[in-house]
Amino acid sequence: MKIAFFVNDLAGELAQYTTTRLAQTANNRGDRVWYISATDFTYAADGNIHAHATRAPRKNYPTPQAYLAELHGNKSVTEQIVVDEVDVLMLRSDPSLDVGPRSWAQTAGITFGRVAKRHGVIVVNDPDGLLKAMNKMYFQHFPEAVRPKTLISRSQPDILHFIAEMGGNAVIKPLQGSGGTGVFLAKLEDKSNLNQMIDTLIRDGYIIAQEYLPAAAEGDIRLFLMNGKPLRYRGHYAAFRRLRHGEDLRSNIHAGGTKAKADITELQLRLAEIVRPKLVADGMFLVGLDIVGDKLMEINVFSPGGLGSAQLFEKVNFNEAVIDALHRKVAYMAHYHRNFENEEMAVL
Repeated sequence: MKIAFFVNDLAGELAQYTTTRLAQTANNRGDRVWYISATDFTYAADGNIHAHATRAPRKNYPTPQAYLAELHGNKSVTEQIVVDEVDVLMLRSDPSLDVGPRSWAQTAGITFGRVAKRHGVIVVNDPDGLLKAMNKMYFQHFPEAVRPKTLISRSQPDILHFIAEMGGNAVIKPLQGSGGTGVFLAKLEDKSNLNQMIDTLIRDGYIIAQEYLPAAAEGDIRLFLMNGKPLRYRGHYAAFRRLRHGEDLRSNIHAGGTKAKADITELQLRLAEIVRPKLVADGMFLVGLDIVGDKLMEINVFSPGGLGSAQLFEKVNFNEAVIDALHRKVAYMAHYHRNFENEEMAVL
């Protein structure tokens, strides 16, 4: 299999990232693996998508750290490839990291990925689906039963009224962003700080205000879905629990949270089943659900991370399951020599 991973910037990739683990797994299995950054694409005069892509020189690395070290080092190989000739283009960038002067890069993978898809490349997650999900408004297209009560606005009076309706407590955060950045617990009783928080967030655009779920005190569960179903490999679910640090509202790991084993019950499986049809229709191959109590807080479709954390607690290499699934899709496409609808590809 020939596979290219699209990332924001290769220099910013870390060994613990899920992307690194997936790429190392594919490389060690003998697949041809490249990295492509946002600056690397070219739409050539011949009508094909080209890229200045980077690969590691060897076919076996004992750890993600060793693999990434050679990708970052002077032993890496940079070569021009025809993206239309790879089997899989895996879009693993986070648009929220490309703001300000690099805002042009937010949709680079989607833009070039859509052309590659039309030329027969398997592109995951589907670039047309990702285009719909460029901000958190995408979450509002899922059934109301799985979502906390939500207001999206730039009107301070409307936001204050919503917080009052929620009993005086709500979570506020930017419509665009990730990793717990700009997430606050808004308390109506703390009027001066609340107004300052709203003013700060409004400067960057629309605000999401959500009802505060008391179960958030126990952290959240990150559950991975693959092909619309909970990712289960060798009897273990790809999931882990994130616990918040002290009084910090955020449970994101790089926001100070800690990790623990997650027990997946019928409750989490029911939530996954409710969102499955839309995720499959939108071509969302690998997704991370953030679950608090009986609600979803977010559906992560851009570069969901944490497979290594799930492996830490479950003692199963979930990266193998993901690469296995991509191999099945490549074999299927090679056999029938045509493009397929997302629903058909999701069964592989």
